Amino acid sequence: MRHLIAGLLAASLAIPAAAQALRPDQQAFRALYKELVETNTSVSTGSCNLAAERMAARLKAAGYTDADIRLFPGSIERPQDGGLVAVLKGSDPKARAILLLSHLDVVEAKRADWERDPFTFIEEGGFFYGRGVSDDKAHGAIFTDAMIRLKQAGKPPKRTIKLALTCGEEGGPFNSAKWLVDNHRDWIEAEFALNEGGSGKADATGKPISLAFQAGEKVYQDFTLETRNPGGHSSRPRPDNAIYELAAGLVRLSRNDFPVILSDTTRAYFAEMAKIADAGTAQAITALLANPADAHAESIVSRDPGWHSTLRTTCVATMLDAGHARNALPQRAQANVNCRMFPGESVEKVRGQIVERLGDPSISVTARASENPPTAAPPPPLSPLVYGTAVTLAAKHFPGIPIIPTMSTGATDGRYLNAAGIATYGMPGRFGMPDGNGVHGLNERISVAGVMKERDYLFDLINAYASK
Repeated sequence: MRHLIAGLLAASLAIPAAAQALRPDQQAFRALYKELVETNTSVSTGSCNLAAERMAARLKAAGYTDADIRLFPGSIERPQDGGLVAVLKGSDPKARAILLLSHLDVVEAKRADWERDPFTFIEEGGFFYGRGVSDDKAHGAIFTDAMIRLKQAGKPPKRTIKLALTCGEEGGPFNSAKWLVDNHRDWIEAEFALNEGGSGKADATGKPISLAFQAGEKVYQDFTLETRNPGGHSSRPRPDNAIYELAAGLVRLSRNDFPVILSDTTRAYFAEMAKIADAGTAQAITALLANPADAHAESIVSRDPGWHSTLRTTCVATMLDAGHARNALPQRAQANVNCRMFPGESVEKVRGQIVERLGDPSISVTARASENPPTAAPPPPLSPLVYGTAVTLAAKHFPGIPIIPTMSTGATDGRYLNAAGIATYGMPGRFGMPDGNGVHGLNERISVAGVMKERDYLFDLINAYASK
């Protein structure tokens, strides 16, 4: 007995004090979250399949059957890049389903660069540390946990709830969210989907400033710009130098912004920002909303790099390659221009806008082919059902903190669902610190109290959606 008591005491001391203070349901969530983070899902050495299998085991332990869960592999070349779709059947066959979407894969993490092992779930100083604790295994754990809790409640919701844990969002040769849309749309068919992308803002001390409800995101597209000429000996310079011509075109491109575009989401976003901005900025925002062609107002609003990107399609040179010898005139100069296209804009339209701004027909512009090509899709609507319910519950869970519609200037797998007609929204409930919490960088972290509060909010929100 003495040995048993000593063993139990040692085990309890091994659990951080903060974890011991959690409610029993929170401790169960923490264990699930820990298992998911500690399952390496990086493209180089990890396996999304293993993570999906472990989450499937937890769902089955909660009462889901084999018929409720589909485990699927990746491509022939990348079989480990698969995932999971699970279904909790609703009581009303006429009510359309809702989908919970989260990606299992994470960006690379080099142990030598991190202060802590990136694939060990560490709690320290009020934060969870580890690759993926924020992007996006917090959502994966919260959504899987919600499916478990709803199953254990014993009463089916009105709507069917589907969970899709996918792979390839962070890059790599195979994207299983796109594969599901293209090959098994029926598995994920839903009226709307809940996804990542709705991170709000906190100050440097962690104090919440605003919640974010993401409705729409930009689309990633690379273009190759190229100039060519016969070249020659470097001792005999000529005016039609391929490098100079490309460089001059890139300078013209950099100095000519794309036109302002406003959607319902970005209009609502800037209207809310005007309420908390300084007087001069608020006046400029109001003027720009009234007249998007107001160049003076636009110049003031665009001083903020994030707002500048929110207002338009952006294209920026990211890579250069030119010449073939130090003592020869260049025969070729090439640049990669990375564009983040406003929702609904087509690749061909943006290519034409680049050509116009380059002002030189000798510079060819070609859309770079992608294994997961972008799709032009308008942003999903800010409906009373989805947005209105989120706002109502946010007032309960986060009193006094404004919830602001946002358009992501990055990209998530929501772009494939939106293009397929499944309106996809980035859920609020999280507050990102000014340094980005180490997402895609070193020492990724998330607030322990914050993720527990986000879990409570999203569970209530999923319940509310499922009952309507």
